[in-house]
Amino acid sequence: MKRDYPRIVVPPPGPKARAVVERQNRWASTSYPKEYPLVVARGAGAVVEDVDGNRYLDFMAGIAVASTGYGHPQVVRAVQEAAGRFFHICGSDFYYESFAALCERLAALAPGPSKKRVFLTNSGTEAVEGAIKLARHSTGRPALIAFTGAFHGRTMGGLSLTASKAVQRAGFAPFLPEVYHVPYGYRYRCDFCRGEPACTMRCVSSIEDDLFAKRLDPRDVAAIFVEPIQGEGGYVVPPPGYLKALRELCDRYGILLVCDEVQSGIGRTGRMFACEYEGIEPDILLAAKGLGSGMPIGAIIAKESIMKWQPGAHGSTFGGNPVCCAAALATLDVVERELLPKVAPLGERLLAGAQRLQQKYPPIGEVRGRGLMIGVEFVKDRKTREPAPEIPHELVERAFKRGLLLLGAGKSSLRLAPPLVIDEYDVDTALGIIDACLREMTD
Repeated sequence: MKRDYPRIVVPPPGPKARAVVERQNRWASTSYPKEYPLVVARGAGAVVEDVDGNRYLDFMAGIAVASTGYGHPQVVRAVQEAAGRFFHICGSDFYYESFAALCERLAALAPGPSKKRVFLTNSGTEAVEGAIKLARHSTGRPALIAFTGAFHGRTMGGLSLTASKAVQRAGFAPFLPEVYHVPYGYRYRCDFCRGEPACTMRCVSSIEDDLFAKRLDPRDVAAIFVEPIQGEGGYVVPPPGYLKALRELCDRYGILLVCDEVQSGIGRTGRMFACEYEGIEPDILLAAKGLGSGMPIGAIIAKESIMKWQPGAHGSTFGGNPVCCAAALATLDVVERELLPKVAPLGERLLAGAQRLQQKYPPIGEVRGRGLMIGVEFVKDRKTREPAPEIPHELVERAFKRGLLLLGAGKSSLRLAPPLVIDEYDVDTALGIIDACLREMTD
């Protein structure tokens, strides 16, 4: 059966799109970065239609948010029913069933045998802020460790942990005190063992040998914040055993391990949470993005032994909004029962296709990923591995004009993070468009 997408009827941005872009640019904050002039009118499944009638295959899912695609009937029905009952009553101060149900559900889904408790937020960065407070409150310690390339949001606490792009931090100092950044397990660009035949895990042992030995007493460290797969840093998958090594390091010194799964969680990697691949139990786990299929909701999921702060120590007016809770519960139903079994095989197909492109195009230095979270890194030379940021930038622009929505990540990588509802046709179509764009760029 012939699909009616991608379909470009007017070279984007069309006249209606240009009018909206001009209007928004006149009145909106200048801080919005904007990737390309996509003006969305509607969406269905993995397809987005703009105001001029162009239809795009979405391989970025609104930055890994549209987990069940656009307008999944089960999620839409849950939202409509919840909105018909009541829009809001503050979950920090009162009770309603969907709030209780979502806390129970997330506590059961979180990896590890420990009993969990849940705090519901509006977003991923708000979950990070709460986790910072919880870690310091629980341990009585001030210091936090994060990683080069990390993205934990743009509010002041989250931004203090973020280290992916200087522009995100420029002009906002001083940041939260006692935050230390160390190298991530980025095997392709590792300063410790890039030339070695296998990973030496020096990126972890150096925390003890360098940071703890010379600059920071580990008894002052409340938590290590880590993305099991770095998102904005370039869709970087750390080497096997990396998270286990961090878990062991934390256990030696009574440090909490916080896994930020805002981008990698809710089925994106083929497991509900990416840290499950290493069989570890975080002390605190953070979720958002794909949790509500686009409705604004996030969560702090912590061991009960840690989440013991007193009433009033933390709260949120809108966190766990009843309509958003309904969307999250429906999303988890769809992901668990319908989508999760398909993510791994589709991810393998996408990864294999990207690896074939790597064999075909020398500027592709590395292809990496798990499930439907795949990074393609571009370089000027495979021997020197010098980043080539201009290539993914141009590729994203060309793909947009052909009806494929992509995003870059890190300094010179392309992220492939489609809605989990895609099928084999969508995988092959996206790979075909990327191939055609790269062919044009290299001819």
